[in-house]
Amino acid sequence: MKIHQFPCLSDNFGVLIHDPESGVTAAIDVPEEAALRKALAETGWRLSHVLVTHSHADHIQGIAGLMADLAPVVIAPKKAAAAVPEASVLVGEGDEVAVGPFRATVREMPGHCADHVTYHFAKERVLFAGDVLFALGCGRVFGEAYDEMWRSLSRLLELPDETFVYFGHEYTLANAKFALAADSGNAALKVQVAEAEAARAAGRATAPTTIGRERAANPFLQAGRADIAASLNLAGQPPAAVFRALREWKNRF
Repeated sequence: MKIHQFPCLSDNFGVLIHDPESGVTAAIDVPEEAALRKALAETGWRLSHVLVTHSHADHIQGIAGLMADLAPVVIAPKKAAAAVPEASVLVGEGDEVAVGPFRATVREMPGHCADHVTYHFAKERVLFAGDVLFALGCGRVFGEAYDEMWRSLSRLLELPDETFVYFGHEYTLANAKFALAADSGNAALKVQVAEAEAARAAGRATAPTTIGRERAANPFLQAGRADIAASLNLAGQPPAAVFRALREWKNRF
């Protein structure tokens, strides 16, 4: 699998995955039509599929403009059907998606929004996480879906540490400031923050990360730690309650 990541809008990532043998190419969401077309021109690849992670406008607004000439097969969550009328394939929990020789398992991951899914290419050790998980952060929870978001993040922790995680936004430095406030003694976090600062100073993206790196450094995945709970005056409370407190703190940060 060849993977090409590129910037879109003000802070979104676009991603193309490509099979050189068959020529099949899929976009993970389409935040911006012009940026996607530029990426296709730069790579010489022809778009055949779009995999939609969720229905927020900054992930799907570029799809409509592609249909007349490129006519990709658009695969979207069943729960996002109304928001993605271009979709010809609707998927849900446990479904398998084929992109040429590559196979992804769909997992429903509500919390950021009700229709969010992720695509896990197990053989290639790649997860396209959309806005569920970021480097050193997680997606904002809309409404009262904190328990759902915690369950979604917990499911991601079941994946192997070596899984590469491509996420939807370049939020890492902002996330790092909060992470250091929430877990200032975490050595792995300090290393990852320094690496992120160096990457951004050099004009490089901070994606992808890995499940292992996030397991060690991301404060939103640390909600089961007794010391984190105690620091929030939540000693003895379940991880879901600690996660909610962390996420609400981040909202105000």
